[in-house]
Amino acid sequence: MNPVNSACAAEPVAAAAVAVPEAAGAPQRGGNGRRAALGPVALVVAGGISVQFGAAIAVTLMPRAGAAGVVTLRLAAAALVLLLICRPKLRGHSRADWGTVVAFGIAMAGMNGLFYQAVDRIPLGVAVTLEVLGPLALSVIASRRLVNLLWAGLALAGVVLLGGGGFDTLDPAGAAYALGAGACWAVYILFSARTGRRFPQADGLALAMAVAAVLFLPIGIAQAGGRLLVPSTMALGAAVAVLSSVLPYTLELLALRRLPASTFAILMSLEPAIAATAGLLILSQALSWPQALAIALVIGASMGAVRSQVRRGEGR
Repeated sequence: MNPVNSACAAEPVAAAAVAVPEAAGAPQRGGNGRRAALGPVALVVAGGISVQFGAAIAVTLMPRAGAAGVVTLRLAAAALVLLLICRPKLRGHSRADWGTVVAFGIAMAGMNGLFYQAVDRIPLGVAVTLEVLGPLALSVIASRRLVNLLWAGLALAGVVLLGGGGFDTLDPAGAAYALGAGACWAVYILFSARTGRRFPQADGLALAMAVAAVLFLPIGIAQAGGRLLVPSTMALGAAVAVLSSVLPYTLELLALRRLPASTFAILMSLEPAIAATAGLLILSQALSWPQALAIALVIGASMGAVRSQVRRGEGR
């Protein structure tokens, strides 16, 4: 599969790996074993950097088009790229297939819409930390192990610390939007896997992205109107789509060819730290020590939940 087509197929694999890590491959061995092992790790980290720095650029675009306008530009550009590359077939699908892909698109629209509303109000690193609680909760529920209550408690401690004991230091609406985005992320993961089973290759992904774009189009037009058609705004929106969608999906799929999905899921837990770095470098959003510690606790809880689920699978 060439890199262009891999951009279409990476998202369902990546999303499923976050929720239910399973072996997707093994690092290559031999004389260059260490280099072969580090290569896919570097690809995953690069994908994470691309996603979060794309989100940071999106924040700089919000004064021009608003949060809803930015989401519209990102979804529309990503849908256009995926439809042109994947060219999904519209015939031969059942009503259940279309119901699944529409639900996937709704979850995608909700996840993006709520997340960008959050980063319009609270720091990027904080927003991603709260958002990642959705996949973390899904992982804990799916494992049904008592030890995962420990990881859930650790994550809860991080959230309490992040909110200063009562979210006094955070915009309440921003925090609520981020938590809502996390809930949509969990639903997105479930329907991503179902869509992948019902549609060949990444046809379902391309169609779901189109559904999400169509759903958000009237919202973006209502908020931004003609500002969406300003060439510089459209160019930045396309850049956000490439950085936050096409490029990371390509890198992640290339990595998953040689990296166990369990390791991939653990690396995905670093997203809040990458987001905090992007927020600092691009948006000058410095974190306090309690906020940094809170992010570290949530990252640790995510890693612990994934590792315990992997060990359970190995013990069967």
